[in-house]
Amino acid sequence: MSTSETIDHHTLTRLVEAGAVRGATVIGQPGGWSVVVQYGMTERAIAAKRGPVRVWRRFETLASHLKDMGLYRYQVDAVNYSPESLKTSAPKRPDAAERMRRAHEAAAYDEWLRGKVESSRSDPRPSIPNDDMKAEFAKRRAALRAKAMR
Repeated sequence: MSTSETIDHHTLTRLVEAGAVRGATVIGQPGGWSVVVQYGMTERAIAAKRGPVRVWRRFETLASHLKDMGLYRYQVDAVNYSPESLKTSAPKRPDAAERMRRAHEAAAYDEWLRGKVESSRSDPRPSIPNDDMKAEFAKRRAALRAKAMR
């Protein structure tokens, strides 16, 4: 990429809305596509949320993004594009599947627990006072202790 300075999505959207963008160039590189926009006498690459320059893996996704932003015409420079490097450009995290499994389990448990609480709340039977329940379980514990002492 020829430029080291970037522009964030929000700022670029405002410039496009104001009609200040003179042009854009989609630049192919190992691992995908990036974009350099020209406005005034300045050129900036579109920045990623985390990282210096945003890289789109699929051209179709990039084209849709630019269209949604209001950039309908742009140049494409595919000289350095290399589709083979797509597989190695973003390392996969081995713990992602386990993390997702735990998240789904937690969501399922949360749904189950909320259902139990809701069914308890909507139960028409009268509730039992806490002191009565403590006395009942004290009797049960005493009976179990007596049985264990025999």
